[in-house]
Amino acid sequence: MAGNSFGKIFKLTTFGESHGIAVGGVIDGCPPEIFVDEEFIAQEINRRKPGNYKNSTARKEDDKVEFISGLFEGKTTGAPIAFIIKNTDHKSSDYDELKDVFRPSHADYTYLEKYGIRDYRGGGRASARETVSRVVAGAIAKLILRKYGIDIFAYTSQLGNIEISDNIKDINPSAIENDILFCPDKKASVLMQQLLDKLKQEGDSTGCVINCVVKCCPAGLGEPVFDKLQADLAKAMLSIPAAKGFEYGEGFKSSSMKGSEHNDIFKSENNKIILESNHSGGIQGGISNGEDIYFKIAFKPISSINKMQKTVDINGNNIEISIKGRHDVCVVPRVIPVVEAMTALVILDHLLLNITIK
Repeated sequence: MAGNSFGKIFKLTTFGESHGIAVGGVIDGCPPEIFVDEEFIAQEINRRKPGNYKNSTARKEDDKVEFISGLFEGKTTGAPIAFIIKNTDHKSSDYDELKDVFRPSHADYTYLEKYGIRDYRGGGRASARETVSRVVAGAIAKLILRKYGIDIFAYTSQLGNIEISDNIKDINPSAIENDILFCPDKKASVLMQQLLDKLKQEGDSTGCVINCVVKCCPAGLGEPVFDKLQADLAKAMLSIPAAKGFEYGEGFKSSSMKGSEHNDIFKSENNKIILESNHSGGIQGGISNGEDIYFKIAFKPISSINKMQKTVDINGNNIEISIKGRHDVCVVPRVIPVVEAMTALVILDHLLLNITIK
């Protein structure tokens, strides 16, 4: 199985299955003498941890990260950083009756077609359990980006058909953290929680839209052709389980705008070149321009639902199934730290590439 590594200089390789002994990763290319704040890493993991939120899966993992290499006296040495997170609360028996069934909208059929074998226990590598390794690496990337004054935060802008108000302009990261759904609109958050309660009772699920912002990113990150900054961000976001769409700046809305409406006008102010607007989302020509980078990711509804659905088994028999087990109703809020982690990996990778070139 290929495709388990991400990044060019700051490179993460993840391993492990949802119901295996452990999941983990190896980070190559991390600069030396970076203090690894394990308390901060634990906080980031806790934001993604199953069972921490109402309407999330009842699976309860300790999610304690164990660093195996690459650290000495709390600092990075420049050597590969290897870590594991043991799986302590997996219930493989929940999936016994599904071992010969292709679950609707899951990777069961495609995995079997590609590899000739599949781990039916929770989806194996296709499970969102794999993303905890990304959060660990992303936390380390965040710690490095802090040294450059770069901050990253994500929030819920839509859940189902409920959207935050257009009147909310200035997003306060602290306020987002204090909301159970990481939503900046308190009224919308209440409605979202009510919707999640209703869907859980019905045995159903829903999708969402997550917004992400990169503050104080310097100009000059990104390459102008195949490694455009937005292209790498798009790949990072679309690699997250359940991700279905990505747009940055005005995104699809720009297709209905005039050039005179969309163009970001340059001006000089106090001997500094700035922009009057930021329709480009902080990226022009594939390279960051120094403005805030902002983008959105659309996530589909969770595929595992407790409703009767039609499907087929590996013998081609038409059957009906209702997926039991412990599942989220929506990827919100647990996907928020994953989005931030993948963003941090991309920004840091391009930052290190820029430093190397210069």
